[in-house]
Amino acid sequence: MKPLIDLHTHTIVSGHAYSTLKENIEMAKKRGILIYGSSEHAKMMPGTTHEIYFTNFKVVPDEIDGVRILNGIEANIYNINGDIDVDEKLYQKLDYIIASLHSTTFEDQGIEKNTEAVINAIKNPNVKIIGHPDDDRYPLDIDKVAKAAYENKTALEMNNGSLNPKSTRKNGAANIEKMLEACKKYGTMVIMGTDSHICYEVGDFEASLKLLEKVDFPEEQIINFDTDRISYILEK
Repeated sequence: MKPLIDLHTHTIVSGHAYSTLKENIEMAKKRGILIYGSSEHAKMMPGTTHEIYFTNFKVVPDEIDGVRILNGIEANIYNINGDIDVDEKLYQKLDYIIASLHSTTFEDQGIEKNTEAVINAIKNPNVKIIGHPDDDRYPLDIDKVAKAAYENKTALEMNNGSLNPKSTRKNGAANIEKMLEACKKYGTMVIMGTDSHICYEVGDFEASLKLLEKVDFPEEQIINFDTDRISYILEK
């Protein structure tokens, strides 16, 4: 199966990425992506943009050269209550929210409290995706996370960037494998994300596809393989 959706991407606007929105969309088109999502970092990430960037996304066409364009954000989970750094007034301006743990905004509190933080974020009806739940810098009980994600109709991300040997995340590949097994168990939906920080990464899911094949993961639980499945993200 060919991935048709990439919702986890960053541009120079995020402060530590290296390509423009135009360059990313052009690469998405080249790679056969039909739905491209821009998901710049929310306000607590050092160097990122002001929220006016997201509210002015209305100037970006809904479709560019055959690629549907969505306005998302990657929020930071910053406490065990699962709170995220996105103001409620901004929710209506966004197509989707990815909520993630980042070392710059969340300090490891042990597996029990880390898991509590992520599950509380999952319970937020505006959070559509949990980003890269695969990092041993803040370990998670992934079985509990997958169960909660299934119950709340939230997708867990299979982050292609975590499979990069140069990634700062710890034990990404092993933890993603555990996540996929837990998602199989509960029927949890998974979305692959490139987490692109340069245009050359957009739409490149090679590492993720190899791992999906290795664990024989059910195709019907992967959102990226069918554009109709985007409704799982947009209609939560």
